[in-house]
Amino acid sequence: MRKLAIVTTHPIQYYAPLFQLLNSRGRINIKVFYTLGKPGKPRNDPGFGKPVSWDIPLLEGYDFEWIQNTAAKPGSDHFCGVVNPGVTDRIKEWAPDAILIYGWAYHGHLQVMRFFKNKVPVYFRGDSTLLNEKPGLKQLFKTLFLRWVYRHVDHAFYVGQHNKAYFKKYGLKEHQLSFAPHAIDNKRFEEKRTDEVKELHASLNLNAEDILVLFAGKLEPVKNVATLLSAFINLDRENLHLLLVGNGVNEPELKSMAHASSYSSNIHFLDFKNQSYMPVLYQSADLFCLPSKSETWGLSVNEAMACSKAILVSDKVGCAPDLVKEGLNGAVFEAGSVPDLSATLDRITGSKNQLGELGRRSALMIGHWDFFHIAKEIEHKVLNG
Repeated sequence: MRKLAIVTTHPIQYYAPLFQLLNSRGRINIKVFYTLGKPGKPRNDPGFGKPVSWDIPLLEGYDFEWIQNTAAKPGSDHFCGVVNPGVTDRIKEWAPDAILIYGWAYHGHLQVMRFFKNKVPVYFRGDSTLLNEKPGLKQLFKTLFLRWVYRHVDHAFYVGQHNKAYFKKYGLKEHQLSFAPHAIDNKRFEEKRTDEVKELHASLNLNAEDILVLFAGKLEPVKNVATLLSAFINLDRENLHLLLVGNGVNEPELKSMAHASSYSSNIHFLDFKNQSYMPVLYQSADLFCLPSKSETWGLSVNEAMACSKAILVSDKVGCAPDLVKEGLNGAVFEAGSVPDLSATLDRITGSKNQLGELGRRSALMIGHWDFFHIAKEIEHKVLNG
């Protein structure tokens, strides 16, 4: 059986189910090499501002190995946070027929790409886009550097339209690209959590006619939650509520804005919630909003769609052209524009029944974005070259 080595930083809830599926299908033999190093106590998440440990199993159902990380300051948020002097030897010893690398922007990962180029096929998975690129000398140097990086890649699995355009700009040709959609565990989010939803609604003092808008994620500048909060406050509609779930550096500012508003009783905050509770949050809402000013994809949109929710995103969210269709399952607004978001939010929340219909269409659309399609593309490449 042909063997695929997978190189990624640490166990992630969006990747582990794919590894489990690849292993259970038995068409190829996989082993995952985790380069951030074996975890001890839960690592601090810079975005949430606290240690985070996911409460769903991420290390079951597939073979893996912890690779020693000798970085002075270990972390997946900077290039020198993943340094693995022994990684190429460990992979060589396993003798794979191909290597799949998740992300190049770590010392250890770039080392693997360079070492194995022209030895075994090097496959790549990433979700970068061109959405926030600006012309100038800095961009010119970036272009030259990234074209050098991607010369070490034989084939890339792109997640959507913006990601494909990025790979093509930086040197990969059409025949070097395969569509393997970004996906989440749809079934886990589809499972009804009715009693818990009722409990959450009661805790927020919502009635059956109220409309709940949800943001869930890190309360950090790039998520641009202040724009959503400002747009919401502008509407001042009695039946409209906003729920902000998460923690981060912008939390005090956001709570201060909400408290100063005459609309404060309709604005609700919850601390970070772990993975097992996320379906309850999405199922409690009528509309999910991701207002980011920079977001390579936005897998929270996949999650909300699997929970049959209408979607509202900024035009800087990478999944927008693939997953958010105006008038079909949601809307897109201009990133950072409070007037545009206010107007769009007011329009899309005009009818609770309309939101329900948009949400039903979301569920139908996201059903095709699953781990099965990713696994098939990876297997096809490993088996057929």
